[in-house]
Amino acid sequence: MTYRFYLSALRQSSGKTSVSIGLAAALRARCLRVQPFKKGPDYIDAAWLALAARRPCYHLDPYLTGFPETIRQFATQSEEADVAFVEGNKGLHDGMALDGSDSNAALAVALDLPVVLVVDVKGMTRGVAPWLLGVLEFAPKVRCAGLILNRVAGSRHEAKVRAAIDHYVGLPVFGSLPQLGPSAAIEERYLGLTPACEDEVAESRIEALRAWLEAGVDLDALLAATQAARHSPVASQTAEAQSSQEEDEELTRCAPPFVRVQRRCRLAVRFRLAYPYDKAFHFYYDEDLHRFAELGVELVPFDTTTDRRLPKCDALWLGGGFPERAAEVLSENRALRTEIFAACRDGLPTYAECGGLIYLAERLRVSDAVYPMCGLFPAEISLHARPVGRGYVALSPLPDHPWQQAQQLINQPPLLAHEFHYTSLTWLESVPPRFAWSVVRGHGIDGGHDGLVVHRTLASYAHLRNLPQWRWTDAFLSASVDAAMAAALA
Repeated sequence: MTYRFYLSALRQSSGKTSVSIGLAAALRARCLRVQPFKKGPDYIDAAWLALAARRPCYHLDPYLTGFPETIRQFATQSEEADVAFVEGNKGLHDGMALDGSDSNAALAVALDLPVVLVVDVKGMTRGVAPWLLGVLEFAPKVRCAGLILNRVAGSRHEAKVRAAIDHYVGLPVFGSLPQLGPSAAIEERYLGLTPACEDEVAESRIEALRAWLEAGVDLDALLAATQAARHSPVASQTAEAQSSQEEDEELTRCAPPFVRVQRRCRLAVRFRLAYPYDKAFHFYYDEDLHRFAELGVELVPFDTTTDRRLPKCDALWLGGGFPERAAEVLSENRALRTEIFAACRDGLPTYAECGGLIYLAERLRVSDAVYPMCGLFPAEISLHARPVGRGYVALSPLPDHPWQQAQQLINQPPLLAHEFHYTSLTWLESVPPRFAWSVVRGHGIDGGHDGLVVHRTLASYAHLRNLPQWRWTDAFLSASVDAAMAAALA
């Protein structure tokens, strides 16, 4: 048997992610192969789901990749799973487009998935019925398999809510959940949930969420309502995309857990890509790590908070994260900061996203404290209480872009990415910086530009995704290999 569904909610902050994590852990405890997906660009929720399912959590983002590619991704990555589910973002009908074409509802319909709705009923009884009726009638093509009630005050409250749903709505209720206790609740902060790699009791918290879910939800009923055919219409669309199944799969040494890759060595020489994965830097897409490994790159993780030396490498990738929360530790690790500065100064191909940009600056200001960073470029980064750049961005490459494949896209339609940062950058020298990107939509560094270019380093607030029209991983690798060959011939 295979089971496929879309987990959504009526609105944001309904407890959907807690339910998703508990579900992944509970279904895995039944010895089912659980493949989670997350709609949108969220790194943090995906990392929690990956830890709970013991499999990578893949991102589905039709705004960035388009629906055909999103459908292909879901079918390909869920092919071998017993259970595959998508955790939506925000509410069922939320999205950027007024017509809802990029909403959770639209994606559920495109993937032909029944929806399991998490309904926060705190302070509600009979009033839940018209709310549900309005949400469901708003998009009649959505197939709702049933409901999970959350924040139920007690048996009396549950009985009143169930009676209203039975009488007016007629949807099955798979279970009801009480308010989460402190052992299971994941703390929220300015970029969302506390990342799993920063939570010292992440595993026990997942177990508490599993127990909470199992005690309140009839998993047998949920599975029965979401049973799917092994070869679904969606899967049949990807027959050409199913590459050789005979190649060996293995778990990589990548620090992000449970990244599965197929080894297809396409490089004629050994190429090592170093990247930090620790409490300060952990925003990486499993799909991007997969792509690098697929191309034959050896991925070498390291820890900026404990390692004193930069691993031997041919290129460096500094992902996003929370360097502002580890600023003191990062600044105290002067040996590593000095090595990274020297390597970038001497021409090591480097790509840095958001947190990586902060780390390469001269200094970081958090409240009244100032912390020295790597000092590759003369800039001060300041942390603010409100977002400076938030949402999807559109970027056009500029002539100073260090990747040749990006330069070929000058005067072409802009590339889509996303940003989410609470920091701003102040340039400290009179000589203006060189930029890689013109920002068509979004904020970037100064509202019109993004991507500082220093030596062979590109440091940007934007987070890139591999898109059907342009794979940034391939572009960075190509530029890095060219640089390595040039250095060898020098």
